[in-house]
Amino acid sequence: MNKYIEVFLKQNAKLNLISKNDEKFLWEKHIFDSLAIEKFFDKYGKGKNLIDIGTGGGFPAVPIALKYPEIEVFALDSIRKKINAIENIKSELGIKNLHTICDRAENVNEKFDIITSRAVATLDKITGYAMPLLKKDGYFVAYKSVRAHEEIEQAQAVLKKYKAKVIDVIEYDLPLEENHTRNLVIISRSR
Repeated sequence: MNKYIEVFLKQNAKLNLISKNDEKFLWEKHIFDSLAIEKFFDKYGKGKNLIDIGTGGGFPAVPIALKYPEIEVFALDSIRKKINAIENIKSELGIKNLHTICDRAENVNEKFDIITSRAVATLDKITGYAMPLLKKDGYFVAYKSVRAHEEIEQAQAVLKKYKAKVIDVIEYDLPLEENHTRNLVIISRSR
Protein backbone atom coordinates (compact mmCIF):
# COMPACT_ATOMS: atom_id res chain seq x y z
CA MET A 1 0.00 0.00 0.00
CA ASN A 2 2.92 2.37 0.66
CA LYS A 3 4.11 1.99 -2.94
CA TYR A 4 0.52 2.58 -4.11
CA ILE A 5 0.33 5.81 -2.07
CA GLU A 6 3.60 6.99 -3.62
CA VAL A 7 2.45 6.18 -7.17
CA PHE A 8 -1.00 7.69 -6.59
CA LEU A 9 0.46 10.97 -5.29
CA LYS A 10 2.68 11.17 -8.37
CA GLN A 11 -0.40 10.82 -10.63
CA ASN A 12 -2.37 13.25 -8.47
CA ALA A 13 0.32 15.93 -8.87
CA LYS A 14 -0.30 15.80 -12.64
CA LEU A 15 -4.06 15.30 -12.75
CA ASN A 16 -5.63 16.48 -9.49
CA LEU A 17 -7.59 13.24 -8.90
CA ILE A 18 -8.27 14.31 -5.32
CA SER A 19 -7.88 17.77 -3.79
CA LYS A 20 -4.48 18.81 -2.46
CA ASN A 21 -6.13 19.20 0.95
CA ASP A 22 -7.28 15.56 0.86
CA GLU A 23 -3.76 14.29 0.06
CA LYS A 24 -2.79 14.36 3.73
CA PHE A 25 -5.84 12.16 4.48
CA LEU A 26 -5.32 9.81 1.52
CA TRP A 27 -5.12 6.73 3.75
CA GLU A 28 -8.00 7.63 6.09
CA LYS A 29 -10.51 9.15 3.66
CA HIS A 30 -9.84 7.17 0.50
CA ILE A 31 -7.88 3.93 0.99
CA PHE A 32 -9.25 2.91 4.41
CA ASP A 33 -12.74 3.86 3.21
CA SER A 34 -12.30 1.80 0.01
CA LEU A 35 -11.15 -1.24 2.00
CA ALA A 36 -14.24 -1.11 4.24
CA ILE A 37 -15.65 -3.53 1.62
CA GLU A 38 -13.99 -6.19 3.78
CA LYS A 39 -17.00 -5.83 6.13
CA PHE A 40 -19.27 -6.75 3.22
CA PHE A 41 -17.02 -9.63 2.07
CA ASP A 42 -17.00 -11.09 5.60
CA LYS A 43 -20.81 -11.31 5.56
CA TYR A 44 -21.65 -12.03 1.93
CA GLY A 45 -18.53 -13.45 0.24
CA LYS A 46 -16.37 -12.05 -2.55
CA GLY A 47 -17.60 -13.14 -5.96
CA LYS A 48 -15.36 -13.53 -9.02
CA ASN A 49 -15.69 -10.06 -10.50
CA LEU A 50 -16.49 -6.52 -9.43
CA ILE A 51 -17.12 -3.29 -11.31
CA ASP A 52 -16.66 0.11 -9.70
CA ILE A 53 -18.98 2.65 -11.35
CA GLY A 54 -17.59 6.19 -11.53
CA THR A 55 -14.22 5.13 -10.14
CA GLY A 56 -12.69 8.61 -10.48
CA GLY A 57 -9.18 8.40 -9.05
CA GLY A 58 -9.61 4.63 -8.60
CA PHE A 59 -11.49 4.45 -5.30
CA PRO A 60 -12.47 1.83 -4.31
CA ALA A 61 -11.34 -0.14 -7.40
CA VAL A 62 -7.54 0.09 -7.02
CA PRO A 63 -7.29 -0.65 -3.26
CA ILE A 64 -9.71 -3.60 -3.72
CA ALA A 65 -7.69 -4.97 -6.66
CA LEU A 66 -4.47 -4.65 -4.62
CA LYS A 67 -5.86 -6.35 -1.52
CA TYR A 68 -7.91 -9.05 -3.30
CA PRO A 69 -5.89 -10.39 -6.27
CA GLU A 70 -8.40 -13.25 -6.65
CA ILE A 71 -11.16 -10.83 -7.79
CA GLU A 72 -11.20 -9.41 -11.32
CA VAL A 73 -11.79 -5.69 -10.70
CA PHE A 74 -13.09 -3.33 -13.39
CA ALA A 75 -12.68 0.43 -12.91
CA LEU A 76 -15.32 2.30 -14.93
CA ASP A 77 -15.25 6.03 -15.60
CA SER A 78 -16.24 8.13 -18.60
CA ILE A 79 -13.37 10.61 -18.10
CA ARG A 80 -10.30 9.54 -20.10
CA LYS A 81 -7.68 11.35 -17.95
CA LYS A 82 -8.89 9.45 -14.85
CA ILE A 83 -8.78 6.11 -16.67
CA ASN A 84 -5.28 6.95 -17.97
CA ALA A 85 -4.14 7.70 -14.41
CA ILE A 86 -5.47 4.32 -13.23
CA GLU A 87 -3.76 2.63 -16.21
CA ASN A 88 -0.47 4.26 -15.13
CA ILE A 89 -0.95 3.15 -11.52
CA LYS A 90 -1.85 -0.38 -12.69
CA SER A 91 1.23 -0.56 -14.89
CA GLU A 92 3.63 0.85 -12.29
CA LEU A 93 2.39 -1.53 -9.60
CA GLY A 94 1.87 -4.51 -11.93
CA ILE A 95 -1.76 -5.07 -10.87
CA LYS A 96 -2.87 -8.04 -13.02
CA ASN A 97 -6.51 -8.26 -11.86
CA LEU A 98 -7.35 -4.60 -12.52
CA HIS A 99 -9.06 -3.63 -15.78
CA THR A 100 -10.20 -0.20 -16.94
CA ILE A 101 -13.25 0.79 -18.97
CA CYS A 102 -13.55 4.33 -20.29
CA ASP A 103 -17.27 4.59 -20.93
CA ARG A 104 -20.62 5.28 -19.31
CA ALA A 105 -22.30 2.58 -17.23
CA GLU A 106 -25.29 2.36 -19.58
CA ASN A 107 -22.95 1.28 -22.43
CA VAL A 108 -21.47 -1.68 -20.54
CA ASN A 109 -22.96 -5.03 -21.59
CA GLU A 110 -21.35 -7.39 -19.08
CA LYS A 111 -22.91 -8.54 -15.80
CA PHE A 112 -21.02 -8.55 -12.50
CA ASP A 113 -21.14 -10.37 -9.16
CA ILE A 114 -20.48 -7.18 -7.22
CA ILE A 115 -20.92 -3.53 -8.15
CA THR A 116 -19.46 -0.71 -6.09
CA SER A 117 -19.90 3.02 -6.25
CA ARG A 118 -18.39 5.66 -3.99
CA ALA A 119 -19.13 9.40 -4.04
CA VAL A 120 -20.71 9.33 -7.50
CA ALA A 121 -24.41 10.23 -7.21
CA THR A 122 -27.42 9.89 -4.95
CA LEU A 123 -28.58 6.33 -4.33
CA ASP A 124 -31.66 6.66 -6.55
CA LYS A 125 -29.51 7.74 -9.54
CA ILE A 126 -26.62 5.31 -9.08
CA THR A 127 -28.97 2.35 -8.49
CA GLY A 128 -30.47 3.01 -11.93
CA TYR A 129 -26.98 2.62 -13.45
CA ALA A 130 -25.96 -0.35 -11.31
CA MET A 131 -28.95 -2.68 -11.50
CA PRO A 132 -28.74 -3.48 -15.25
CA LEU A 133 -25.10 -4.60 -14.70
CA LEU A 134 -25.82 -6.86 -11.73
CA LYS A 135 -25.82 -10.66 -12.03
CA LYS A 136 -28.93 -12.40 -10.69
CA ASP A 137 -27.35 -13.34 -7.36
CA GLY A 138 -25.07 -10.32 -7.19
CA TYR A 139 -24.82 -7.38 -4.82
CA PHE A 140 -24.60 -3.64 -5.30
CA VAL A 141 -22.48 -2.05 -2.55
CA ALA A 142 -22.97 1.73 -2.38
CA TYR A 143 -20.53 3.67 -0.19
CA LYS A 144 -22.64 6.33 1.54
CA SER A 145 -22.37 9.02 4.20
CA VAL A 146 -24.40 9.38 7.40
CA ARG A 147 -27.32 10.40 5.17
CA ALA A 148 -27.62 6.84 3.83
CA HIS A 149 -31.05 6.21 5.35
CA GLU A 150 -32.41 9.42 3.78
CA GLU A 151 -31.06 8.34 0.39
CA ILE A 152 -32.58 4.85 0.80
CA GLU A 153 -36.00 6.47 1.33
CA GLN A 154 -35.56 8.57 -1.82
CA ALA A 155 -34.50 5.49 -3.82
CA GLN A 156 -37.63 3.39 -3.14
CA ALA A 157 -39.19 3.93 -6.59
CA VAL A 158 -36.04 2.94 -8.50
CA LEU A 159 -35.47 -0.07 -6.22
CA LYS A 160 -39.04 -1.21 -6.90
CA LYS A 161 -38.56 -0.71 -10.67
CA TYR A 162 -35.62 -3.16 -10.63
CA LYS A 163 -37.22 -5.54 -8.09
CA ALA A 164 -34.30 -4.75 -5.80
CA LYS A 165 -34.12 -4.07 -2.10
CA VAL A 166 -31.71 -2.86 0.53
CA ILE A 167 -30.80 -5.98 2.48
CA ASP A 168 -28.24 -4.45 4.83
CA VAL A 169 -26.55 -1.23 5.90
CA ILE A 170 -23.08 -1.76 7.37
CA GLU A 171 -21.92 1.22 9.42
CA TYR A 172 -18.26 2.00 10.10
CA ASP A 173 -16.09 4.94 11.09
CA LEU A 174 -13.10 6.39 9.28
CA PRO A 175 -9.97 6.70 11.47
CA LEU A 176 -10.18 10.48 11.71
CA GLU A 177 -10.29 12.73 14.75
CA GLU A 178 -13.67 14.21 13.88
CA ASN A 179 -16.63 11.82 13.73
CA HIS A 180 -16.72 10.42 10.21
CA THR A 181 -19.37 7.70 10.05
CA ARG A 182 -19.85 5.96 6.71
CA ASN A 183 -22.20 3.25 5.46
CA LEU A 184 -22.10 0.43 2.98
CA VAL A 185 -25.63 0.13 1.58
CA ILE A 186 -26.08 -3.45 0.32
CA ILE A 187 -28.66 -3.95 -2.41
CA SER A 188 -29.73 -7.18 -4.08
CA ARG A 189 -32.46 -8.25 -6.44
CA SER A 190 -35.48 -9.92 -4.91
CA ARG A 191 -35.27 -13.63 -5.47
